[in-house]
Amino acid sequence: MFDLKGKALAIIALLLLGMTACENVPTPKPRGYFHIKFPERKYKTFDNPGYPYTFEYPAYANIIKDTSFFGAAPENPYWINVDFPSLNGKIYMSYKIIGGNNSFDKLVDDAFKMTYKHTYKASYIDENAIHTNNNVSGTFYEVGGNAASAKQFYVTDSTKHFLRGALYFDATPNADSLAPVDKFLEQDMIHLVETLRWR
Repeated sequence: MFDLKGKALAIIALLLLGMTACENVPTPKPRGYFHIKFPERKYKTFDNPGYPYTFEYPAYANIIKDTSFFGAAPENPYWINVDFPSLNGKIYMSYKIIGGNNSFDKLVDDAFKMTYKHTYKASYIDENAIHTNNNVSGTFYEVGGNAASAKQFYVTDSTKHFLRGALYFDATPNADSLAPVDKFLEQDMIHLVETLRWR
């Protein structure tokens, strides 16, 4: 009888010990980001009459005429934005005619200064020379870190045309979370530059 009672107490003690020993201690999970499904790469041509340039851009983007430059009208009617609504990004493209107050050296210097305004947030800035068979040359900038615009470029024929582009996202700059989209759109920016032609 004593043996059975002792076994029952031992089983109850083991059950109670098992219940308290299996308690899970909560641990924080690492921060993650949403999975982004990228569209299939297909391109179409921007070839609007009257514009001094033409190029190929992604079929999943929209071309929007830029009507405001910090509350004022743009310098000329050839400023456009390449909008990526599904990716929350936009390439702001400003066109200038070389001459008068817009000397070639001044425009290159302005493009350089606008890129290097990001140095307080940038961990690095890489410059890559652009030269295509379509008389297009310039510089492609990759800005590392939490800068507002991680990809920028300017292209020119050095005598008449000057076009600057900068990729921005409608989000707080965060290099880690934006990296996949940034890399994806970088290829589209390079394709745009490689297919650009002056008129």
